[in-house]
Amino acid sequence: MRPLSAFIACTLLLAASAAFADSRVFIVANQADGYGIDQCLAKGDKCGAHAARSYCQSRDFAQATAYRRVDPEEITGAVPKAANGNCSGLGCGEYVAITCQR
Repeated sequence: MRPLSAFIACTLLLAASAAFADSRVFIVANQADGYGIDQCLAKGDKCGAHAARSYCQSRDFAQATAYRRVDPEEITGAVPKAANGNCSGLGCGEYVAITCQR
């Protein structure tokens, strides 16, 4: 009987700790920086891992679990556009989704 109650207690503890794992997706404008970090993030390449992790840590999250390019149509809500409808500059209108976890 004792092993069964210990098993149930461990199961409840694990379930409670999983509930505290907070995960959030941030949508960030993908701005060209001249170093190629924007392309690393947009393509989901390994070279973007440090930038994504740094972004998450700056918002009090422990790690970045994913990062990828997002089409503006995938974003719910308003996406600001240039007043004249023309875009100037590299990476204009591109966004990156970074998933952060505590």
